[in-house]
Amino acid sequence: MESLPLQLQESIPAEKVLHEKGFRAVAGIDEAGRGPLAGPVVAAAVVLSPGWSHPDITDSKKLTAKKRQALFHLIQENAVTWNWAFADASEIDRINILRASLQAMKRAVERLAVQPEYLIVDGPHAVPSELPQTPIPHGDSRSTAIAAASIMAKVIRDAIMQKYHRLYPRYHFNKNKGYGTREHVEALRTHGHCPIHRVTFKKVVPADET
Repeated sequence: MESLPLQLQESIPAEKVLHEKGFRAVAGIDEAGRGPLAGPVVAAAVVLSPGWSHPDITDSKKLTAKKRQALFHLIQENAVTWNWAFADASEIDRINILRASLQAMKRAVERLAVQPEYLIVDGPHAVPSELPQTPIPHGDSRSTAIAAASIMAKVIRDAIMQKYHRLYPRYHFNKNKGYGTREHVEALRTHGHCPIHRVTFKKVVPADET
């Protein structure tokens, strides 16, 4: 399905515009983890009831970890349906980060308990799906459902990276979540990459032969 234009107003969430057009099950979709050097990209899809919102739900990057965790449980309790999916480092290396992100989004939509009637997607790219959809640049600030999806994806990915830290503690994934911090890049120079690094990314270096 090709992406469809949608006339949006700054003060009105995108899903409200669609609800007024007769669409009831509108899924907001976002991802977390496009930029890191390690770990999966995680996508989430969230369908909210028409009229439901919460003033604290916004772009996950603007929230503290504690606030995201609280909102994660709030969204989980109030969403009509939601789910998540991922693409791991090997898939990212094989098909590139953009395509892997869109595939993760597609999987998240396919896992929803209720099939949405319309998709609104953070960013400029459409998800590979036959469902009608509109990509919305900076959508996490223009849609409650997209912002909710950004929170769900971020909390889940952070939890995954905490688990990876226990397997590969020398990279400090509990702190950097796979992003290319100075400490992380230093660890890569010293130890080379581990199995969850994205070896096609510029700062990821081969393992030391010595």
